[in-house]
Amino acid sequence: MKTAQEIRVGNVIMHGKDPMVVLRTEYQRGGRGSSTVRMKLKSLIANFGTEVVFRADDKMDQVILDKKECTYSYFADPMYVCMDTEFNQYEVEATNMGDALNYLEDGMELEVVFYNEKAISVELPTTVVREITWTEPAVKGDTSGKVLKPAKIATGMEVPVPLFVDQGDKIEIDTRTGEYRKRV
Repeated sequence: MKTAQEIRVGNVIMHGKDPMVVLRTEYQRGGRGSSTVRMKLKSLIANFGTEVVFRADDKMDQVILDKKECTYSYFADPMYVCMDTEFNQYEVEATNMGDALNYLEDGMELEVVFYNEKAISVELPTTVVREITWTEPAVKGDTSGKVLKPAKIATGMEVPVPLFVDQGDKIEIDTRTGEYRKRV
């Protein structure tokens, strides 16, 4: 059991009957010891969001989720199928994939997240290397340091890249923010 004040972004707590991931916390100190914590939560199962205000000393159960390293195999509408090293298949609903769809490629290593032995989502590595499939050519003479241009990777996701990056180049992308990290 933890107090609301001890819960951090990324933790999973039980709220009602649903396990909820904490997306944002905001601690507010009140008069006479009435501090509160406002949390933005997202259900791991029903895929809905909510905001809740707790007293800072409210006790809550933190949920520890199971994770298993797997390889993404294929899409069988509406499920994304992953396989572990023992050839067990796990299906994750498309609605629970979130931003992972922007980076997903066949054979990609990832972690499948389980709640009560049911696959509920995936976690990607913090960075992935992807090839630029389309980008505009650089404008000659534009030499200012921080100019970015749009580029697309094979999944169709658009990423801002520096002017010197061209079609066919490989770049490292941060899967948490979607930002270009470095040219590979």
